[in-house]
Amino acid sequence: MAAIVIKSDNVKNLKLLAELAAQLGETVNKLTPSQAEDFYLGLLMKKEKTGKTVSSKTVLKFLNSK
Repeated sequence: MAAIVIKSDNVKNLKLLAELAAQLGETVNKLTPSQAEDFYLGLLMKKEKTGKTVSSKTVLKFLNSK
């Protein structure tokens, strides 16, 4: 299975693309803002993965400093 995610501020274009995919017999799923945020966070985490471990205390300290 393959999938694509298209992000756009133009609702009209997204609707058109979803209709085209449906006409082609493909499944179209709309992500909630929370699901999209989780998806992009996962992509960022994968991109930045170093293989090193860090304590939760260090992570929380970093997050609280932002």
